[in-house]
Amino acid sequence: MSLPEIVSRAQWRAALANLLVKEKAATRARDALNAERRRLPMVAVDKEYVFEGGDGKATLDDLFEGRPQLIVHHFMFAPEWDAGCRCCSAFLDQIGHVAHLAARGTTFAVVSRAPYTRILPFKARMGWSLPWYSSSGGDFPYDFEATVERDGELVDRAGVSCFLRDGERICHTYSTYGRGLDGLGSTTSLLDLTALGRQEEWEEPRGRASALGTPVNSAPVRYHDEYED
Repeated sequence: MSLPEIVSRAQWRAALANLLVKEKAATRARDALNAERRRLPMVAVDKEYVFEGGDGKATLDDLFEGRPQLIVHHFMFAPEWDAGCRCCSAFLDQIGHVAHLAARGTTFAVVSRAPYTRILPFKARMGWSLPWYSSSGGDFPYDFEATVERDGELVDRAGVSCFLRDGERICHTYSTYGRGLDGLGSTTSLLDLTALGRQEEWEEPRGRASALGTPVNSAPVRYHDEYED
């Protein structure tokens, strides 16, 4: 096994300082990329989608739970499977407490093609409380490219899609798949995918969150049981 070289503390600090310069450059580049993502145009969602969840039938609007933004995790769970994808399961395991997303007007939901009767026992086995819906029989996974055709067969792929609600209108703002999910899980990493971002004053473009009347992150982060939804 090739391990790092052992050096003195002074040499290590010098090497770390050189690396820090590159890390800060990467952070600034990431901030610029996130700003560019927030400037993406969006597409109005005109089709009616119907899902099945814990409270029965639900529309795409219902998945927002009254908040301005929605992040959907396309969880690979084919209709004939008895359990969900292992990699998608590992991804859900690392999702932070969603109260921090909700406090910023954003709902996180999971959608799979499997019938809800298959989703429910697996969800209980994994101990998850995240809202999970079945899109069985509907066009949602196909329209948002979570299920694609390859060599004549339907193939699911893990992904995340973001939506923004402005009044009565729902718009699709962003989607990413596969390696695009690497590094996601924290509140800030998920908010960075959305049109409204982290809703902090330094973000570009300025003033977008307050213009839509969403909760702006002007107060310090709270304990998750202290937020008022």
